Amino acid sequence: MKKFYIQTLGCKVNQYESNGIAAGLEEQGWTKSAKKHDTDVFIINTCAVTSKASMQSRQAIRKIIRENPDAKVIVTGCYAQTDPDQIKKIDQLDQIVCHKDKLKIANNIAAICKNNSSLTFRKTDHSKANSFLGFDHAVKGEMTRAYLKIQDGCDAFCTYCIVPYARGSSVSMPEKQIFEHLKELDCSGFKEVIITGIHTGMYGLDFKKKSSLLQLLEKINHEKPVYRIRLSSIEPGEINDGIINLAKPGNNLCDHFHIPLQSGDDDILKKMKRPYNVALFEDIIHKIHEKIPSAGIGVDTIIGFPSETREQFNNTYELIKRLPISYLHVFPFSARKGTAADHFDHKIDPTIIKERCAKMRELDKTKRRAFIDANLNKKLEGIVQNKPDKKTGMLKAVTSNYLNVLLKNTVGLRGKIVDLVLEQCDKDMHLVGKILD
Repeated sequence: MKKFYIQTLGCKVNQYESNGIAAGLEEQGWTKSAKKHDTDVFIINTCAVTSKASMQSRQAIRKIIRENPDAKVIVTGCYAQTDPDQIKKIDQLDQIVCHKDKLKIANNIAAICKNNSSLTFRKTDHSKANSFLGFDHAVKGEMTRAYLKIQDGCDAFCTYCIVPYARGSSVSMPEKQIFEHLKELDCSGFKEVIITGIHTGMYGLDFKKKSSLLQLLEKINHEKPVYRIRLSSIEPGEINDGIINLAKPGNNLCDHFHIPLQSGDDDILKKMKRPYNVALFEDIIHKIHEKIPSAGIGVDTIIGFPSETREQFNNTYELIKRLPISYLHVFPFSARKGTAADHFDHKIDPTIIKERCAKMRELDKTKRRAFIDANLNKKLEGIVQNKPDKKTGMLKAVTSNYLNVLLKNTVGLRGKIVDLVLEQCDKDMHLVGKILD
């Protein structure tokens, strides 16, 4: 049997798409290889979100070619879309597949394998409306909790972001198809589905008869095609009272919000071309916490954006410090070729960026600990994961508000919903709990 291997760089959407490609190949009789050798075809699903990600993508391609000179090598993903000419310079590459053709790889693999020279490629046409490209069947992957991409592309063009150039304009999965995939996942035993996209809050706005993310979530909550759903990420200005209310107890939206802030300074937000201000963000966080005190709230920050002064950085730090936030993702600014910010003056010294990121990561530890302490000895609902923790060998549960809790006595409970109590947290913030009868 023919063997294939997929290496995925970047975001959860990329991982979702890789899993879908893998499922399509397996349906056609291919075998997924767990090793980077003795394999017939390699597919590298690249990332371009930062210059470092692009560099890592090139390194991954070269390493696979070097270690597997007789294998076919196919490159796809965001970096393949934004900079195909750079990738074409890599010797012994068999095919570059653009974003629009990515999901067809499984169907076209035979033709691709026969083609050793053309490197045919077409760029996304931003002048015309795209249509949503999805898999025929739900993507199951190998995780306990499944992902479902309901939206792709972005129209925001934030000054630091290359993604709109890689994925085109915002498009949405038809509602009927979403429910078909959710029901299929439920029938396969999945208790949680993570709703994801590139700009998920724009869902439905591209339809002729406009819809919205709220309308979709309300219908899912009403029909409950799967036990619970989780939003992977949502922009501050797209969180409304309706969505917050759906995360209250009794509904099937998890009480967990991941929100990209990026900066806590209004002038920097304007330079980033972010469509909100600090006051709006602060109001949303307080509103979530007041309505759902148990909710986990994660926040993305970009540190060291061009011209960011010490005072502006402190504005971000102090904003996060005073808000009831559960955890942070801290990203150092990375100038990305092809974006407006790449040409901005007053770049910040890398040493200063590193110092500021370190300070934010210490704040992240403080926030995580405070959120854990607030959940100690409380009843929580979690899904027991299939794979054991590598360090302890114990199974863990992911709670609705996004805590990972190690559990004892989990025989026969993989993939199941359990009620638990968080009992302890060590100095490294490893959580241990017990299952309630």
